Amino acid sequence: MPEKSSRGHSGAKKSGQKYQNTFAFTHNKGSKTTKKILALPVDGLCKRCTDQIQWRKQYRKYKPLTTPKKCVWCQLKNIKKAYHVICDDCAAKKGVCAKCLSMEELVEGNNPKTPQEILKEEQELERKLASMRERQRRSYLRKLSRGDIEPDQVPDVAASDDDFEYTDSEDEENETDGSEDDEELHNDN
Repeated sequence: MPEKSSRGHSGAKKSGQKYQNTFAFTHNKGSKTTKKILALPVDGLCKRCTDQIQWRKQYRKYKPLTTPKKCVWCQLKNIKKAYHVICDDCAAKKGVCAKCLSMEELVEGNNPKTPQEILKEEQELERKLASMRERQRRSYLRKLSRGDIEPDQVPDVAASDDDFEYTDSEDEENETDGSEDDEELHNDN
């Protein structure tokens, strides 16, 4: 049997993709959907599949699942991540990629933090919150509860967010300016 080639029936070589992504796609800044998609972890996959998922996220081609999918091996509706064909439990038991089922080395997604690192970050957050002004602290906690910012995005306390800074010298100048005007009025009369 002759080997299959990338040439079609006519023997002509296929050309590459017509439209290539030559520059990075820019996401909508205020899109909640984009924020959710970018926050989803990419784990339990081989290097090739991880790169594919990252590309989909970068160019806004990633479509998250709306309902859980059925696992090919255990036949349970356990798949909650898009583009996976087996659930995380089956993938961990068999040691395969959850997308392409290859037995290649799996790429660790978001490296899980040790309890000591988590405790250290919490202490750092408490220290920064204690050094903030009341208004800054309440604003930060409000944004955190709404989901506008991530917990690790603690603003610097050194950066002052005061729009107007009044000093005593400016107040004194205003008081003396007003008193001089009053004296001139009295002198004119």
